[in-house]
Amino acid sequence: RSRFRNLKVGFSKNPNILKDHEATLTGDQPSSDVELHTGRKRRLFGCITVIAGLVFGLIFVEIGLRVAGYSSPEFYMADNVRGYSLIPDMTGWYKKEGRNFVAINRDGFRDIEHSLRKPEGTVRIAVIGDSYVEAFQVSRVEMFTNFVSDEIERCGGMDGKKVEILNFGVSGYGTAQELLVLREKVWKYSPDFVMLVMTTNNDITDNSRIFRKTPIPYFIYRDNALVLDDGFRNEKTFMFRNSALGKTGIWFKNHLRVIQLIGEIQTGLKYRYEAWKNKNNAKSSVARAGELPPPATEVGIDSQVYREPSDENWKDAWHVTEGIIDLFKTETDEKGARLVVVTASNGVQVLPNVDQREGFARLLGVEDLFYPDRRIADFCTKNDIPVISLAPILADYAAREKVNLHGFEGNIGYGHWNQLGHRVAGETVGKQLCGGVLR
Repeated sequence: RSRFRNLKVGFSKNPNILKDHEATLTGDQPSSDVELHTGRKRRLFGCITVIAGLVFGLIFVEIGLRVAGYSSPEFYMADNVRGYSLIPDMTGWYKKEGRNFVAINRDGFRDIEHSLRKPEGTVRIAVIGDSYVEAFQVSRVEMFTNFVSDEIERCGGMDGKKVEILNFGVSGYGTAQELLVLREKVWKYSPDFVMLVMTTNNDITDNSRIFRKTPIPYFIYRDNALVLDDGFRNEKTFMFRNSALGKTGIWFKNHLRVIQLIGEIQTGLKYRYEAWKNKNNAKSSVARAGELPPPATEVGIDSQVYREPSDENWKDAWHVTEGIIDLFKTETDEKGARLVVVTASNGVQVLPNVDQREGFARLLGVEDLFYPDRRIADFCTKNDIPVISLAPILADYAAREKVNLHGFEGNIGYGHWNQLGHRVAGETVGKQLCGGVLR
């Protein structure tokens, strides 16, 4: 009886004891625990709802992009020989400059399929170069190589034989990688001519690890001989891209249109910035034309190519480049083919506004913008290599016709050849070949 009395007093002093006792008997939880448990459920449900919404939203966008025919894949993969290469049989839309559907052949180049055995009555010309030869910016029928073959056949430069041009261009390649293309890919097609198309804007710096700093192969001089430096295979950037994880990332990009769209937006912003920078540089070059030439550090690496080299890094880059051209000559002679070197044009060299060209030249402290073209031409002439310098010819054409041969919407005058640039360049090369090189 006394224990009952004490329990009753305890309940009267602390009613929660009774409630907790009842909750224990009935299986209910205290109200504070119930609220906590309910809050966790709500947050979990909210997270699941958000994630599900994102997933379904991405699926919806992915389906919409596929129905609309959208594609903007990654065209390049890691390559143990050349650092990187085009992905064989890859197809998709390229939209960085212009808008074109691109198809890569089974050998890893933007071209149709060619038989290894050369057809009877055919003269084969293998064209090796960088993005100017790859030419993603225009459709395949608008590439300058088509106009080269048309012009040769028109002038009868092959004595009635059919002209077959094989395209071995890959964006960003320097002369070193192009020599490896010659060795690895070109000779099996038995070409009669090898046309090396050089882009002076960046080919010289592309051959120098000091300037390029990219995990690709280089040639270096060792004991007065050019030797291959393929140490890029041990660099972290290349090893990651060549790893299973890196390849998986490329696979996802090439199979998910949503990821491609995000990448395209980022690239579009980058190109808009470069276009804005090019326009401002052109305006400032005219405005500052009367000033003293700025030092090399203010000019930028690419623009220094228009000056005679004054430091050891540039001298070495030129020395290596000329050595690689000489290797091209030696190896084509050994195979019984003929080498032709073509120097392409850079946008600023062929602007239709002559005042802009001259203003930029004065800003650099040079007479004109054709130093790299003359230097390569002089080297080739001394080494009995036929050479075609396009920049001076295209510059005259652009000024006379008042047209831009480089650039697309948002970057007119700069960047790569546009459709007109490809046509004029191709016809010019074809006429030059007919006029002497093929004789």
